[in-house]
Amino acid sequence: MEYVEPVEDNCLLENITNVFGQPSIKMHDAVRDMALSITSMNPRYIVQAGLQLKELPKRGQWSPDIEKVWLMYNSITEFPADVLPTKCQLLTTLLLRGNPVKEIPYSLFMNIPCLSVLNLSFTKIESLPNSISELKNLTTLLLHGCEELRDLPCLSMLQELKKLDPFGTKIKEVPEGMDMLIKLRYLDLEVFTLKEIPAGLLPKLVHLQHLSFDVQNEKISLKVEEMEPLKKLECLTGRFKDVSEFNKFISSMQQSKKNLIKYNLVVGESYIFTTGDKRLTIGGVHNSEGDLIMHPIEIKELNIYKCDYLRSLVDENSSFKNAIDLRVCRIWFCEGIECVVSLSSFASSSAHPFQSLEALGLRFLPKLSALIMKDAGFGSATTSTLAPFATFSHLKKIYVQRCSSMKTLLPQWLLPNLQNLKEISVESCDEIVEILGAATSEVEEKGSDALIKFHLPKLRVLTLFFLPNLKSICIKSGVMVCDSLEDINVSNGCDKLKRIPPFVPLVGNGQPFAYAPPFLTIRSSTKWWESLEWDDHPNFKNVLRFNPC
Repeated sequence: MEYVEPVEDNCLLENITNVFGQPSIKMHDAVRDMALSITSMNPRYIVQAGLQLKELPKRGQWSPDIEKVWLMYNSITEFPADVLPTKCQLLTTLLLRGNPVKEIPYSLFMNIPCLSVLNLSFTKIESLPNSISELKNLTTLLLHGCEELRDLPCLSMLQELKKLDPFGTKIKEVPEGMDMLIKLRYLDLEVFTLKEIPAGLLPKLVHLQHLSFDVQNEKISLKVEEMEPLKKLECLTGRFKDVSEFNKFISSMQQSKKNLIKYNLVVGESYIFTTGDKRLTIGGVHNSEGDLIMHPIEIKELNIYKCDYLRSLVDENSSFKNAIDLRVCRIWFCEGIECVVSLSSFASSSAHPFQSLEALGLRFLPKLSALIMKDAGFGSATTSTLAPFATFSHLKKIYVQRCSSMKTLLPQWLLPNLQNLKEISVESCDEIVEILGAATSEVEEKGSDALIKFHLPKLRVLTLFFLPNLKSICIKSGVMVCDSLEDINVSNGCDKLKRIPPFVPLVGNGQPFAYAPPFLTIRSSTKWWESLEWDDHPNFKNVLRFNPC
């Protein structure tokens, strides 16, 4: 990248999306023409990428001095004998990515003995010839996305190989001779059809920096004794069978003071497809509440799935209270969860859980009744103001679906923590009555007619879908302070919602009941819009923009 970026900055290369929908780099046509002109006098390269070629370059173009061949993203399907190159002793790079090639002839590799980089990714090959063993200098073998590839020949002779990527192939066995590839730095075995990892293989690959397996493949699970010798490991994708094995791995990492730069780790099952640099998914685990689930340091994404034993994600015994770098959290299908954070976690630790959290997704949690709750208050929403200000202070998006015990989404006492919140989406929560709720004591203290302000200065989108008992966005005496609000989307099944709360501008002393955020649009059915009640503030309707949908 240190060489590419200056060239990009000078507009000689440009970022594009290739035919596979992946980010790529394109050379400017003028630059390409100039490069080809310079090399035409003594051609050492064949550069014919993305030209929709159906055939290989003619045999006469494969001179003995050829060093690099780029033929990516063409329509080449075969290697006819009369076109194949003769001895190309200097050829080091052959890139055939994205061609519908079905077969590699045996003689090809015999004629290019000095090849070091071979890219056959996204081709239609079903196998590789045994002559690949002749490529003694091969350092990079890319087979990414070769969905027709069923097996690989013995690789024991490729002892200079540093990168092997058969991601997405259909191989069932680890290639024979893999234990001889002691110089491997990068190994991507994200292959759903793979049956096993041979015992004793990984400890021999002590130089591995990148190692990945398909986390959806339940036949493949990582074992600590196999992983411990990999002292240089920086990037890891894989699945641990249970919490015990996972805890051993994290403990081993902590003892060796080794941190992974990038990881996607699964404990148990994984049905959540995610993307991110440092993520952990725990699925279908049935531990007792006393068992500690350790977490990797600097975790940024956490997914909890079908862990019915949990009552809260963060309490005084949970290690997740120290996950201060967490950015994304999803909790799905956990029947025991009653709150996300228990206040006991604050009393036993100086750490502020979820202080960096930006997105929170809560789905199919039938007992969930609050985000933060006192231990003694399980089953009913707390009005405590003891939550540290840092908790949820970076939250931008909250998505709640089918949480049938929740009646109030966000109590007013929590709103000071949510000043960065941009999007709220609530769907199919049968018991929810209000989105923003004020404490009963505050209503009594100020009186039922006094204005109670709900400050969400960065809120942009509020989406409400199928909430049959929702009566209000906030209490009748409440006003919203959020000039940034752009969309209120009210979809089917919100028939009891009869009012839009009035707004107060962030600055100035304008009258709240004839004011609306400048970019706000209400989106819903015409029938719902016409059913709204405006008796208390008849002029309010006139400042709102409605878009039937």
